[in-house]
Amino acid sequence: MTKRTQLALATALVAALALGASGCSDTKKAAQGGGANPAAANDGKTLGGTPVKGGTLTVLSNQDFSHLDPARNWTMPTMDFGTRLLYRTLVTFKAEPGKAGSELVPDLATDLGTPSNGGRTWTFTLKPGLKYEDGTPIKAQDVKYNVERSFAPDLTGGPDYAAQYLAGTEGYKGPLQGQHLDSVKTPDDRTIVFELKRPVAEFSATATLPTFAPVPQSQEKGTQYDARPFSSGPYKIESYDRDKKLVLVRNEHWDASTDPVRKAYPDKFVVVMGLKGGQIDDRIIASEGADASAVQYADMRPESAPKVLPKPDIKARLLAESQGCTTMLHLNNSRAPFNDPKVREAMQYALDKEAAVTANGGPALNEVATAYLPPALTGGKQADTLKIPPAGDPAKAKELLKAAGKESLKVSLAVSTGDKGVAEAIQQGLARVGVEVVIDTIDPGAYYDVIGDLSTTPDMTFSGWCPDYPSGATWIPFVFDGRTIKEKGNQGNNSQFRDDATMKRIDEINNMSDAKAASQAWTDLDAEIMKKAPSIPVFLERKPLLVGTNIAGAFGHPVWTGSIDYATVGLKDPSKSQG
Repeated sequence: MTKRTQLALATALVAALALGASGCSDTKKAAQGGGANPAAANDGKTLGGTPVKGGTLTVLSNQDFSHLDPARNWTMPTMDFGTRLLYRTLVTFKAEPGKAGSELVPDLATDLGTPSNGGRTWTFTLKPGLKYEDGTPIKAQDVKYNVERSFAPDLTGGPDYAAQYLAGTEGYKGPLQGQHLDSVKTPDDRTIVFELKRPVAEFSATATLPTFAPVPQSQEKGTQYDARPFSSGPYKIESYDRDKKLVLVRNEHWDASTDPVRKAYPDKFVVVMGLKGGQIDDRIIASEGADASAVQYADMRPESAPKVLPKPDIKARLLAESQGCTTMLHLNNSRAPFNDPKVREAMQYALDKEAAVTANGGPALNEVATAYLPPALTGGKQADTLKIPPAGDPAKAKELLKAAGKESLKVSLAVSTGDKGVAEAIQQGLARVGVEVVIDTIDPGAYYDVIGDLSTTPDMTFSGWCPDYPSGATWIPFVFDGRTIKEKGNQGNNSQFRDDATMKRIDEINNMSDAKAASQAWTDLDAEIMKKAPSIPVFLERKPLLVGTNIAGAFGHPVWTGSIDYATVGLKDPSKSQG
């Protein structure tokens, strides 16, 4: 999934973390208190005890949602928000902190699915009594319909797994013109059968994605569905004023007896959008009035660190779960200068990753990335194939650029607004070797639409990728398979990397039946792609999030990049909330 690097923690945070800068950023050690890492003190823990039912929980945000339509929702934390509150999927993850949160559990389905035909066929049965917000029954045909919608050219941005895995999808453009997929069968209202191109042992995990949420055909509104998804979850939309406010109220037809994951503690969720990042932090730090019952949607700002970390009572309200993602500088391989492998290789050596880490909060909240696949997919530690120093090797970079006949370059870099500090660190590092970088900052809500449109994407983009579940199959094929590139709604392959040898190897690994052998093969392929330098891995991050004094049940979910799990968050005292 795409990781939205929303608000970078910059140099001010480094000073505030100085006492803990030498602490280990490893999740396990930090959770055990193995290092003096103040920012990671609440990693893997639940804050505030068990919530009480009722009240209004406020979410303070600097942006609108990228897409709430489940066919288009594939960024964090929007995916967490949508699948926990508005719609359910066939399978989901446990609502628990730490390792337990990675465990799969049935959601709409009665179990995790039944494979047959050597893993090429998967059958799910829906639970009885499932209903939408208007009381009508949820049917298997509605899940099929949303899977089909994910192919529609106008409904861009969503997960590509259906296109990657389902048989007979070549040239398919969705159901809006009356065409349906033969590879998704619904023999009755509660049974859905998926016919796959190849065996997929982990298809149960694939079924956790919003693609596998139900959308009844009668509610189809095309691109307008984004503004009013039809609820199959515990809440429904009462009002949605784009870029300003979203109000969710209880879906009275949601049956908790069919849903062991979502606790639906608050009576109402109110998302207030368009706020300044520092303003959000100050309001939650003060926790006055409704803000005591608030959580923040995007990361804590750097200037807020001195107000939080030295004060135990406030620091106790800071979450800092490992995001489990790799953040990268993507080089546009489709045109000059980065269609030249030598120029791309030079960029690997030119980049000052150490400075980028400093600009993003320092070693207490980040570490230098030395490979593409995050540690969770490679045995807990990243490979270091190229062994480039963290601060880069400018002399080697200049040598490579000279060999490519490019002793100076001028290139464009697009970043989400909050990543400007990191962009400037990248800019300064590349300037050492004669590469001039022109930075374009884009509103976070529009960022992925801009860089995902091949007509508007710049020379370089800055974003991360996270595994949707613990498998290299959820990472490398989406980031480096040239067949996934789209004219609009391009998600993972932001480098536009098209390499025949890589695509051939992806197919070979995907067809492996031995999961352990496949895991090693993904790691080996990572090393081979690193040598071709389509993108540059920059850092691995934690996600710092503040919560109000009246918040209970808050933790950073390990699968959803450390975002607050909205399935279980609530209030200590609902009578103190407002709204």
